[in-house]
Parts: sequence; C-alpha cells; structure tokens
Amino acid sequence: MKIVAPKPFTFEGGKRAVLLLHGFTGNTADVRMLGRHLQERGYTCHAPLYKGHGVPPEELVHTGPDDWWKDVEAGYNFLKERGHDEIAVCGLSLGGVFSLKIGYTLPVKGVVPMCAPMNPKTQESMYAGVVEYAKEYKRRERKSEEQIEQEIVEFKKTPMQTLNALQQLINDVREHLDHIYSPVMVIQARHDEMIDIESANIIYNEVESDEKDIKWYENSTHVITLDKEKEQLHEDVYQFLETLSWSTT
Repeated sequence: MKIVAPKPFTFEGGKRAVLLLHGFTGNTADVRMLGRHLQERGYTCHAPLYKGHGVPPEELVHTGPDDWWKDVEAGYNFLKERGHDEIAVCGLSLGGVFSLKIGYTLPVKGVVPMCAPMNPKTQESMYAGVVEYAKEYKRRERKSEEQIEQEIVEFKKTPMQTLNALQQLINDVREHLDHIYSPVMVIQARHDEMIDIESANIIYNEVESDEKDIKWYENSTHVITLDKEKEQLHEDVYQFLETLSWSTT
C-alpha cells in the first residue's frame, strides 16, 4: 500500500504568524492539530517538511541537519514573503532545537521548544531509532514482516553519515542558549521516553530571556502534541503567544 506523503501546510489566520517545526523522523502531522487550534484563534501557521521526511526511509539516510535547517529557514522566509513581519516559532523535539536556533539567529517574537533534547544520544542509539522508524514506515505500507526484514538488511548497508552532525547541532545550540533574549516557554513531557528530560531545565536556566516559563505535562510522552494532554498543550501555547508584544492585533 502506498503511503500518502505528508506535506508542508499553511493555515491562514491573521497577521501574527507562527512557524511550526516537527521532529527528527517525524512530519508535519505532528504539529497539524496545534496549527489548527492557533489558526482558529487568529494566527497564521506554517509548517515546513524537512528533506527526507515523510518519504521512504531510504531517502532520509542521505539527508542531514544542514538540509533540514535550510527547510526551516525557507519556512521562516515563506512567512516573511507573505507579509508576516512578526513570527513566533514552536517546535517539537529536533524542531524544538531548531526553534532555539532561530531564537539567536533570526528576529522572532517568542520561542516554544517542546521536548527538545540538549544532551544528544549516542550515534548508535540514534541509528537504532532510524531503523525503528524505517520498520514502522514499511509496516504502514502493509508489507509482510518477512519482506520488511529483508529490506531492513539492505537498508542497513547505507549508514546514516549525518548523525554526528546532528549531535553537533544539539551541542552547538546548547552553547548558544545564552544568546536568546526573546520570550521562551519551555514545554516538557514528564514521561518522555526519547530524551533526557533534564534538557528542559537546561534550556530554562540558560536562556537569557527576561520572560520565560517552563511547563511540565505529567501524563505525556515524547510526541506531546498528539498525546493525552494535547488540548491543554494547545491552549497553553496559545495563551503564551497572547502574552507576546505583537504590534498587530
């Protein structure tokens, strides 16, 4: 069965804009409901899809953080070109790391990192996650377990050379947290099975923002935008955006 590939989305709301960023091996579906919630409350939301994501995993292994950051910048510029001079950014996991990078490289009204890692995993652990993602993708294609195993053997013959660059990205962003002065709302799932949850405290403590908050979700796991407390999360993000000093109503 062929999987319908996820696409970037733009939900037109108002002059205030929010860039929504998905995670590593994720896609725009992970932030879609959040985008709809904000659109209904007057925000224009745009979510780019990173190169190699939402497509067969054989394509993912040939991409890396430089490619994905270009997609993030293109998403930011897309909003600018459509006349949105004021942009906030909200990202999940790797998207949260990118949201922090935007916080010290581009003008931004506010930053919402959600379950963003600050202590990178080993490359072996990261690659195990990529292999698991590949298996899950093939299961959604309704392939037999036998066929999946055969394809995974082939898949592993092409290692992902960019995982070191992904570790470097996380370390680099952590080193620049004290260059972030925009308002920040750090969001973290208490039962996050993918990252070290101490990352949330690292971000909160090290950003230089005068206006910053940290919110823990006691019943959620890593993909917090789709988990049990998603409605509360959506509303909390909206309430944070409402506190920002937008020049447009």
